[in-house]
Amino acid sequence: MGKLLKGKIALVTGGTSGIGLASAKELAEQGAMVFITGRRQSELDAAVSEIGSAATGIRADASVLSDLDAVYAQISKSAGHLDILFANAGGGDMQPLGAITEEHFDRIFGTNVRGVLFTVQKALPLLREGGSVILTGSTTSIQGTESFSVYSASKAAVRNFVRSWALDLKGRGIRVNVVSPGPVRTPGLGGLVPDEHRQGLFDALAAQVPLGRLGEPEEIGKVVAFLASDSASFINGTELFVDGGMAQV
Repeated sequence: MGKLLKGKIALVTGGTSGIGLASAKELAEQGAMVFITGRRQSELDAAVSEIGSAATGIRADASVLSDLDAVYAQISKSAGHLDILFANAGGGDMQPLGAITEEHFDRIFGTNVRGVLFTVQKALPLLREGGSVILTGSTTSIQGTESFSVYSASKAAVRNFVRSWALDLKGRGIRVNVVSPGPVRTPGLGGLVPDEHRQGLFDALAAQVPLGRLGEPEEIGKVVAFLASDSASFINGTELFVDGGMAQV
């Protein structure tokens, strides 16, 4: 069986750990040349080493527009175009209503919403007709989650970006989809609570999943590669949940 993405050029933002790193590895395994971004050079270098010769790292913060300009300038010079954009960079932490600060809101929406918007918009001159744009959503966008309202609202915004951008880009044949994971065993998920409470969090979340376990980053990466490929050529504007059934029952 041939590689799904042979000869394709891909960008994964937030590609140094968790879902981003696993997705970048899968895209590379399927034949793509992969550019990844991350904010910390040491983690970026380690991720590039792990992915292999198909990867190029570019230090960038997806919420800083000048960083995005530099990313696309380097891709334009090195590859000339993009076929696949996985706008994955994002994150959040927990604050209950009554304790939410401007800093908390601005930081989460700055990366998860503003950063995603300009990551995609600034990529448009490089994206080839028929390309694939994939955003990272979350089951929290359709569920209430205690102390997680700002993050959840940011992911609901991401979901609507996909609906609207699929229409905006229909003339170029660019597909726009969102992959929405449930609880996945990543550093970001574990970092929501102190180390001593991490296993308790994982166990509590696994108990809410019909399959009885957390997802693994590699499982999300395989879905990202599928959405990026011609195998998903008639999938557009959709939200694909990869959640073990958590938000489906």
